[in-house]
Parts: sequence; structure tokens; C-alpha cells
Amino acid sequence: MLQFNQTEQRDSLDLAEGSEMAEKKALASVSSEQFLHAHRWTFLSNHAHVLAIIHSHQEDMILREIAFHVGITERAVQRIIVELEEAGYLIRTRVGRRNQYQVMVDLPLRHPIEEHRNIGDLLKLIQR
Repeated sequence: MLQFNQTEQRDSLDLAEGSEMAEKKALASVSSEQFLHAHRWTFLSNHAHVLAIIHSHQEDMILREIAFHVGITERAVQRIIVELEEAGYLIRTRVGRRNQYQVMVDLPLRHPIEEHRNIGDLLKLIQR
């Protein structure tokens, strides 16, 4: 959620009155990170986001970092990882005190509309 200080609150009141200048000030005061995390919906689910981050950062990410990048809680990441493991999309291996995950890229996507594609296709599409 975006948080505004008193000046920004005053600007947002001006914005409600239709002031273009106030709108520009308000947009300029929001960092790109805040803007990205203020989204209402995305084309991909949190499951896809978690899977993509695990795939691109195989060994060096902890749950807290995944949660930060996706914009969800650590607990939500844990739940998603369990669901992905149970469905066979992730294989967990214990290495010392850490878990490593292997993404099963050859498995098909789950929805009938997209089941002709596999996880690897999705990851290639969104890979940086």
C-alpha cells in the first residue's frame, strides 16, 4: 500500500479537484518500486511469479527475498511452494540447512486453455 505524508495528502486533495499539476507532483513522489507494488492485478498469478523467481535464482534466494520480489508475505510464499511441490512442479532437495528447488520445466500448464504449453515455455516468456 502506498503511504503519503501530509504534503502528498494535500496534493491528493488537489488531484480530486482535477488539478493536472497536483497529479504530476503525486506521480513524481511515488518511487518506481512503490508504483510496481501498488498494482491491483497482474496477468500472471503469484504461483507463476514464485516459480519464475525460484527458476531464475536457483540457489541464492531465501523465502523473504522471494516474498519481497513478488509483493506477498513469506507465509504466502511458503504455501505456494508447498502447493507447487505437491503438484510436482518443484522438487525440493535439502542441502545443509537450506532447501534447493528444481523447477520441472517439462510439465504442462494447468488450465485447459494453456495446457498445450509447458512451464519451460512460460519461464522463457518472462525470463529477463
